[in-house]
Amino acid sequence: MKLQALIFDVDGTLADTEGDGHRLAFNAAFAEAGLVWHWDPALYGELLAVTGGKERIRFFCARHAPEFLQQTDVAARIKELHAAKTRHYVALCAQGIPLRPGVEQLLREARAAGLRLAIATTTTAENIDALLAPDLRALFETVGAGDTVPNKKPAPDIYLWALAQLALPAAACLALEDSANGLKSAFAAGLATVITPTDYTRDHDFSGALARLPNLGGVTVPLLRHWHGLAYDSDKKW
Repeated sequence: MKLQALIFDVDGTLADTEGDGHRLAFNAAFAEAGLVWHWDPALYGELLAVTGGKERIRFFCARHAPEFLQQTDVAARIKELHAAKTRHYVALCAQGIPLRPGVEQLLREARAAGLRLAIATTTTAENIDALLAPDLRALFETVGAGDTVPNKKPAPDIYLWALAQLALPAAACLALEDSANGLKSAFAAGLATVITPTDYTRDHDFSGALARLPNLGGVTVPLLRHWHGLAYDSDKKW
């Protein structure tokens, strides 16, 4: 089947946002709330095993601050912390978080070649708008973000939602990810997947990925079409 669409993760895939973006924003939100929590790079790397900001806060509390979870209004408190974190992240994006090598060129080349673009992520729509310049954001016709679906990666829900919005089968698309949870999510939705790890994810298990690359620099639409053809060869089912 002909390649018709590319579905991108955001954090770590479009930009290396975790260490210099989200981690700093979480810490700023905690300090603002008068909490003594501090997520250093090593701890944050462990917490990235959990997708979703609110889910990550709850996971941290269960292991390091269980008393916080005993509050009757804990769900509201976590929601407030996450909203503050988003505000700080948007401010950091305004200062400039660069896209990873090759990303902008590939996005523009893909649209010029007639490929459709979609996003399947666990970050918020506000974070996407803060990261991407308006002309790049406009290249994506479908954006699945934040709480679009109830079950976050590694569940396949966000990719299945994106496929439904595109009205395309998985065999007509490629996913682009940076993490093991993202790969599992895409796989479970039937998508062949190209991986570009970050420092946080380079030790993840990417078995079965269509390709593992340091970044998207030099990746062209003809190359993606070639890999897609190999993935969906008539003699095998992905």
